[in-house]
Amino acid sequence: MNASDLSPSSPLIMKTGASPAELGYAPPEHREVSESGMRIDYDIDVPMRDGVRLKADIFRPEKGDDCPVIIGWSAYGKNRVPATFFDGADVDPSWISPYCVFEAPDPAYWTKHGYAVAYLDPRGTWYSEGRMRGHLNIHEAEDIHDSIEWLGTRDWSNGKVGMAGVSYFAIVQWFAAATKPPHLAAISPWEGFSDRYREAVYHGGIFENGLNRNWWTRNTRYSMNDTEDGLRMIGEHPLFDRYWADNRADLASVEVPAYVVASWSDQGLHTRGTIQGFSEIASSLKWLEVHGQKKWEYQFRPENVDRLRTFFDHFLKGTSDEVLSWPRVRWEVRERFGKAQWREAESWPPPGISYERLYLDARTATLGAELPGVQATATYETSGGAPDRVLFEHVFDKDTELTGYSAAHLFVEAPDADDLDLFLALDKITADGEVSRFGFFSIFDDGPVALGWLRASHRALDEAASTPYRPVHSHTARSLITPGEVVAVDVEIWPSSTFFARGDRLRLTVAGKDTFAYPPGTHVMAHTDTVNIGRHVVHTGGDRGSYLIVPVATGA
Repeated sequence: MNASDLSPSSPLIMKTGASPAELGYAPPEHREVSESGMRIDYDIDVPMRDGVRLKADIFRPEKGDDCPVIIGWSAYGKNRVPATFFDGADVDPSWISPYCVFEAPDPAYWTKHGYAVAYLDPRGTWYSEGRMRGHLNIHEAEDIHDSIEWLGTRDWSNGKVGMAGVSYFAIVQWFAAATKPPHLAAISPWEGFSDRYREAVYHGGIFENGLNRNWWTRNTRYSMNDTEDGLRMIGEHPLFDRYWADNRADLASVEVPAYVVASWSDQGLHTRGTIQGFSEIASSLKWLEVHGQKKWEYQFRPENVDRLRTFFDHFLKGTSDEVLSWPRVRWEVRERFGKAQWREAESWPPPGISYERLYLDARTATLGAELPGVQATATYETSGGAPDRVLFEHVFDKDTELTGYSAAHLFVEAPDADDLDLFLALDKITADGEVSRFGFFSIFDDGPVALGWLRASHRALDEAASTPYRPVHSHTARSLITPGEVVAVDVEIWPSSTFFARGDRLRLTVAGKDTFAYPPGTHVMAHTDTVNIGRHVVHTGGDRGSYLIVPVATGA
């Protein structure tokens, strides 16, 4: 759906920004220093098309000019060094320097290899001038475009600019590349969603109120002017409208070479959008890599940083052609956390995927290839009673690899309410009954295979974007249900890749709340504000044949 098809959104709701002085950062003063083998310009002015000046720190090799430039762009503050990580991230401190910003390319590494690195604070954030126009949107892209062109035309630059980094640093790359800056030579978005509404804020129409509350009240609050009141904007825009369209990059306009890295472990944040970004960009030279490990540990692991340099060496320096021999797609097929095998293909989804139905049977709590002829129901409670979920399991009679998109077509009922929020999880159970655990949300190793969500009133599909194995919901209107009415819903389950040995089981959980639990304040998503009241009923069999679609790799 294009922005032109949507009604206008209201202007940004703003709030007073928090001064960077609260964190001990004094007003900027340009300084030039030489240390650790680098020439560093702190707080240099980068002019925008309208005269606003952004503050930047630029790191260059101490000896030599003619440098390609790598940009690290986020609203988290260029001065907040060295990077610190949440407990459980498993980033070895020796992998990063005191100059490295959280989730950004490390200047000490890149300058050692002949690159310049530029960290910039966006318009209206920290001590950069101007009134900010929102985060992660088409307006921010204009300033990144201007920054790329300014950096690419310095007398010490070789005229080629790249972008790198995780999360915010990755998401902005989709937007910037779509503006086609002449000096942008390559991008490398690692773990960056591309559809903010569906992937980070409203999962299946259900508000994610764990990370979002933290992000808007802590990470993006620093400004000498007003800043976006993101939580109020979210509340004002529960449906997909122009505001959210402006927060979705025009991926089809991205033509620059791209090395895209995603993970199966970022269910509920970046997994879906990073892979979709790779699929939708128009770049003829693009590579996708999907791992199942911890996000920041994978980003900063030295061999992975070296691999990223191999990519940039070709497109920014012209000194290596190794990247041209890489498979276009490589991914980890997981057995459990810490044990996986790499696969390769030339496209995504990879060839040889058979999308097969497994029908739910409430009588036996199973998933099977045959539609049960007898109707049955399974009921769970959402208001504190037991059971609080229902389970269905399938036993594999041969070794099986599931790689790609899954979906559930369910017949559901809320006897006590006019809407319901569904939470789905896929898990692997080994033949001896052990639940296999996987990387999850950057710092955990006890996560599920994959997750899915849907609010029933958001069940209408975007027919143009949907496929049988990947339903995409329009989210442009609500359609409430009548208490006791049985409705059919299609639930998107985010992509994954997992190996099941003969005798292993695939378990589908259907619940009215998150299927995982961590202590309050933990760095993980949450959905505690649901519409659920009372019971949910899942119908199976006959003309109410609920089923799960799974992506079986056939080896073709």
